[in-house]
Amino acid sequence: MKSKPMWQPRASLETLRRRALLLQRLRGFFTAREVLEVETPVLSRGATVDPQIDSFSSRYGRWLQTSPEFAMKRLLAAGSGPIFQIAKVFRVDESGRFHNPEFTMLEWYRPGFDHHRLIDECEALLAALEGPASCARLSYRAAFARHAEIDPFLATLAELEARCVQAIGPLPALPSIEGSDADESVARDFLLDLLMSHVVGPQLGRDRPEFLIDFPASQAALAKVRRDVEPPVAERFELFWQGIELANGFHELTDAAEQQRRFEADQARRALRGQPVPPYDQHLIAALEHGLPPCAGVAVGLDRLLMLLLGLPHIGDGLAFDDERA
Repeated sequence: MKSKPMWQPRASLETLRRRALLLQRLRGFFTAREVLEVETPVLSRGATVDPQIDSFSSRYGRWLQTSPEFAMKRLLAAGSGPIFQIAKVFRVDESGRFHNPEFTMLEWYRPGFDHHRLIDECEALLAALEGPASCARLSYRAAFARHAEIDPFLATLAELEARCVQAIGPLPALPSIEGSDADESVARDFLLDLLMSHVVGPQLGRDRPEFLIDFPASQAALAKVRRDVEPPVAERFELFWQGIELANGFHELTDAAEQQRRFEADQARRALRGQPVPPYDQHLIAALEHGLPPCAGVAVGLDRLLMLLLGLPHIGDGLAFDDERA
């Protein structure tokens, strides 16, 4: 089959119509639930410092957003109430069957919700978009036991490394923080991430979408940690469908000092890995100090969702112009 000239859109016009309908249905879903649509800047003075995500920088000291999360939390702190946004976001070195460096993210926040209640709303949204009517729920620990045959909380570092080698092959050197007390935690998370991406994740949501809950506390990111269980777990979830991660949600951390500590720890990890160390968002810390209402929030990759809803073989098939044609 002859390929299209590069000036033409990659997606078919029918796919673009289906994409427009998806956006209309999304807006209708949130309008009916009295969730306010907002817009926030794409360029910011602060960036994500997550070691797993790299931001595009401009020559003027601004960073392209990898998520509208920080600005949306500032709106929440200012009293916005429930809000949603359909935003363009950008991440370096994300290209492939399920990735495009520029992509579209749906993100919304619900004051008064915890992550379990937000999972219920995610499930309702999928049904409203003519996706599956129900989803499964599985703990992080149970998922690793089922698909990797290892306990992610109790396995030793050596056992995790051996399981990774068995599943993936030779590994790069494990990350470290100069032999500090955090060293083993960083290495454990590195190995767990490898097992998640290569072994566990691809098996999740095969029959129907599946919410993964109760992550290790060390992987809380911007979520609260539940400390009344042993071991403590992050109040966070991810949604998988057909082995593809679609959403990442948190019962949001509201403690400014703890959030700043996590940002600074992430900056230290980036420095030790030789990664760029952008400034974290000081405005977010100020908003948390002012007072973020108890809430839960979630981000959904809309290009991946469209891909799955329409049965497209590649994320680019749902885009007018993917990275190759941009």
